[in-house]
Amino acid sequence: MGAALLIMAAGMGSRYGGNKQVDGLGPNGEILMEYSIYDAIRAGFDQVVFVIKPGMQDLVAGICGDRIAKKVKVDYVFQDFSSVPSFYKIPEERVKPFGTVHAVLCAKDVISQPFAVINADDYYGVSAYKSIYDKLQTLAPEGEATIVGYQLRNTVSKNGTVTRGVCSEKDGNLSKVTETFKIKLCENGEIRDIEKGEPGVLLDPLAPVSMNFWGFTPWIFGKLQAYFEEFLKNLAPDNIKGECLLPSAVDALMQRGELTVPMLTTDAQWFGVTYKEDKPTVQQDLRALHESGVYPATLHV
Repeated sequence: MGAALLIMAAGMGSRYGGNKQVDGLGPNGEILMEYSIYDAIRAGFDQVVFVIKPGMQDLVAGICGDRIAKKVKVDYVFQDFSSVPSFYKIPEERVKPFGTVHAVLCAKDVISQPFAVINADDYYGVSAYKSIYDKLQTLAPEGEATIVGYQLRNTVSKNGTVTRGVCSEKDGNLSKVTETFKIKLCENGEIRDIEKGEPGVLLDPLAPVSMNFWGFTPWIFGKLQAYFEEFLKNLAPDNIKGECLLPSAVDALMQRGELTVPMLTTDAQWFGVTYKEDKPTVQQDLRALHESGVYPATLHV
């Protein structure tokens, strides 16, 4: 059996201030999703699906798509307004895509096997790909998914607040995802939710959080389509930034008893570029991984 890797790379990168998905960060200009692809292929994945903005295909193909197409099946799908249900009238001022549920749905016509979902601008760690690949092989065809949960302390940025889906677990299964929008790493090392102002609510640094590293079967597409349509029906006409988020959709399905999500946990140090100031640290971390032999001298082979 195989599995597909769906890479969500259509985000605007507004906080970072540039197209961070294609910003070379490795010692030879490797972009973050090249590490994800490298780790996924050696774990057993045999298909890579890029969810991108229109106009990005040639760029992504030139950076890595054409090269990996020699090893695995490669598909490109576009997250734009053409895939939004026709009943919804898109506000003229709307620029942003409709979030991660919409991104996954854009790939429904090219995926027919179990698949993992990741962000293009996150580094997840080598072992996580093997763990989720193995789990994908045993998922029930319907009504089951999985997630790799990361310790909150390993996912925050010293350069600003982050959004994380804080996970609750029961009997080895994900029981709830609480989307938390302004998580701050304080100077004293505490981690707080400051959405309602300072000093905020103290959070457990060891709490598992979602970094959008999910595992699904194609059954999920129908459920996400229904959730997305309901989201659009309830979206205020003047809301031009509202996003339909994957953790919220999974949580809704769990609360309705339609989905069980066994949790895979890791103590790996996640890293990514949320802000420009994160870049030097990520470059240093990647260089160290190459020097220690986790990756070859270059991924560009």
